[in-house]
Amino acid sequence: MNVLQERKKHIVLTLGTVFANYAVDRVTKLAACAFLKGREDISLLHNVMVLMYRENSGAFLSLGAEWNAALKYVALLVAPLLLCIAGTVYLMLKEKNLQRIVLCACVIGGGVGNLFDRLLNGFNVIDFMNFGIGRLRTGVLNFADLSVTAGAVLLLLSELRETKKQLAPANTDNPSDD
Repeated sequence: MNVLQERKKHIVLTLGTVFANYAVDRVTKLAACAFLKGREDISLLHNVMVLMYRENSGAFLSLGAEWNAALKYVALLVAPLLLCIAGTVYLMLKEKNLQRIVLCACVIGGGVGNLFDRLLNGFNVIDFMNFGIGRLRTGVLNFADLSVTAGAVLLLLSELRETKKQLAPANTDNPSDD
């Protein structure tokens, strides 16, 4: 496969993964609006998962919800948007590792989902899932948050595995000359 074909494959993989993550996030948020907004919370599996409609004007666990408008605009919209654009361009044009492309594109796709929410909903992000057992619970989150978290955790584990392989001593299967 020549360089141009390889790059085309990376572009399609990047944009396809970003779009797929964004699309699932958008559809699930529309469903949350249609079926959860204004209704009582829904408990599943004895409260292991609770479906509830919430709007978050901050970031993770409402971080930044109380910031002034200018700081929120820069920190929660402009900076993430620039990072998503730069990351997408890098994955399409420079990254060679297909697994890294998919995992980073999952992070970017989730980021794009929440950015669109901020733009479409007066800076509020729609959240609708809560997981946990007893009092040990997550915050209320959405598919974009799951996409970002899963992509980042799997990328970290993949990079740690690669680093471990590179640091492992050379294989010494040759019998010694006794």
